[in-house]
Amino acid sequence: MLTMSRRAVLGSAAAAAAAFGLSSKLEFVMPAFAATPLEPTVGFYKYKVGDIEITAIYDGIWRKPHDPAFIKNASIEDTKEALSKAGLTTEFMPIPLTVVVLKLGNRLIMMDAGSGVGQWQENATHLPANMAAAGIDYKKIDTIMISHFHPDHVWGLMEKGTNNPVFPNAELIVNADEYNWWTAPGRVSKLAEGRKPAGKRIAEVFPKWKNWKLVADGAEVAPGVQLVAAPGHTPGHSTYLVASGSKQLLVSADIMYVPALLAPHPEWQGSYDQDGPTAIDTRRRLIDRIIADNIAICGSHFPFPGSGTFVKDGSAYGFTPTIQA
Repeated sequence: MLTMSRRAVLGSAAAAAAAFGLSSKLEFVMPAFAATPLEPTVGFYKYKVGDIEITAIYDGIWRKPHDPAFIKNASIEDTKEALSKAGLTTEFMPIPLTVVVLKLGNRLIMMDAGSGVGQWQENATHLPANMAAAGIDYKKIDTIMISHFHPDHVWGLMEKGTNNPVFPNAELIVNADEYNWWTAPGRVSKLAEGRKPAGKRIAEVFPKWKNWKLVADGAEVAPGVQLVAAPGHTPGHSTYLVASGSKQLLVSADIMYVPALLAPHPEWQGSYDQDGPTAIDTRRRLIDRIIADNIAICGSHFPFPGSGTFVKDGSAYGFTPTIQA
């Protein structure tokens, strides 16, 4: 479990079931999601995993209009019902955007780079100010570990308009499968129309940079940090397992990007999952692993501060978000 610098509340039916050893399907009525505000009053949150300091930094929230294509095998009515059961708004699909920074000794390691101010969502503008408020100088970031090349995770690497690197001296670590897939000759022409602008930007900009480090599944990318391949969302989508002493944290990126939907319905396939069946297999494999091995987890789109607790709930999962005190 995490050692929190602020109080975390774990009060859902799922957590109670785990405590009492229940294995039957649970009924969730207004769980801890309801106590988690959509917009935090403090835009950063610090906690520790062993000796490693973790800072979650809030960038904004995507108020995504309901779209029947968002979940391939569920209707808008289905997704609204899941949001309602979690105590969340049903006016839109709430997708928070959180970036995590690790402090390992004197090193600052950023996990993904966010969506870039004004580059992807008009209200995803809070990262620079909240990073500064947390006492983190972005110029001192020496390593950025990339989960995948979707805009909300990598547009923050580039300046708006010029595409110049924001972190020209930082080492950029990414799964080689992800880099090679997006930058393969002819890739842009093979993308769906809606993905071609992003693919074109990646293909034109990223290969020019010399500070990429391409690694494989299982690579130790920093002391105590291991890349764990998590394909499906994208071909080379990756998580990062952080370990210090007996404590572990999985920086899970987008394997369970909206827990209010995908915890009770892990079989749902998001429209942004490039390979839906593989994404489902990955989701189950890694969530089962963190439960079995008592590994803490954070996710890019979990309710801020982006961490929480999963438990088994029959063939699905219960999730309790960390509540910022």
